[in-house]
Amino acid sequence: MIKKIRGNSERPRLKVFRSLKHIYAQIIDDTKFHTLVSASTLSKEIKDKLSGKTKTQKAELVGELLGKKAIDMGIKRIIFDRGKYKYHGRIKALADSLRKAGMEF
Repeated sequence: MIKKIRGNSERPRLKVFRSLKHIYAQIIDDTKFHTLVSASTLSKEIKDKLSGKTKTQKAELVGELLGKKAIDMGIKRIIFDRGKYKYHGRIKALADSLRKAGMEF
């Protein structure tokens, strides 16, 4: 049984995608089909901080950046959509750093 996770304007959805090298996260308002905030390991703000770090440490930096951007936009509560990925490793590191930044989910 497949359940679909949907966000709204009060609690937008955080979608996470990870590839072999990078991790991407975006906060989406599903009622308007609009991406509100996004961050990845390719973001200019953190690209210079990534050298010499593990993939998990990179995911933490992406979570911190995304949390900072979301709080600046006034988004504090989200719905976490991890997709097909298990909640461990890079996905868990990203979620934990978002919680440290002040996000609730």
